[in-house]
Amino acid sequence: MRARIRPMTENDIEAVSTVRVRGWQFAYAGLMPQPHLDAMSVAEDAARRREFFGRGRGVNLVAELDGRVVGWASFGPCRDEDSGPGDGELYALYVHPDQLSTGTGRALMERVLEEAPRLGHSALRLWVLEENARARRFYERAGFAPDGVEEPYEVDGTPVPEVRYARRLAPEAS
Repeated sequence: MRARIRPMTENDIEAVSTVRVRGWQFAYAGLMPQPHLDAMSVAEDAARRREFFGRGRGVNLVAELDGRVVGWASFGPCRDEDSGPGDGELYALYVHPDQLSTGTGRALMERVLEEAPRLGHSALRLWVLEENARARRFYERAGFAPDGVEEPYEVDGTPVPEVRYARRLAPEAS
């Protein structure tokens, strides 16, 4: 059964935080300091999500399966200093670890790629950890490619560099 993709509501915040924290703990194991991952809190993340959600910045989508939120994606205007008109950014795309390789992430990505041009984005960028091979393969299958920009990122004194990926988008059909 394929997950249903819908706009996120305030009632989804706790579930989205669970997806995000469990997603980080799974995807970044061995890439970030384990004490940092172990210390992540769903309650603290939910408090931050509430603050962001209240600002109405960007678009937040959830993947729901049998009434349970199992994935989350967020996108909006690109935050990079070198961005131009029409550049959007995929801020986040996570699925619960028990939903990996089920098509849930792909369904979220398809919806993002449909919605972004409707909001005036002609391109999307995203940042991914350089060593996160699984995520990089996922984004490459979705048509993204590294654009040569890298960013130093540090977690608890450990370098975890990021690379930027980009993809042109088809204009919205009239």
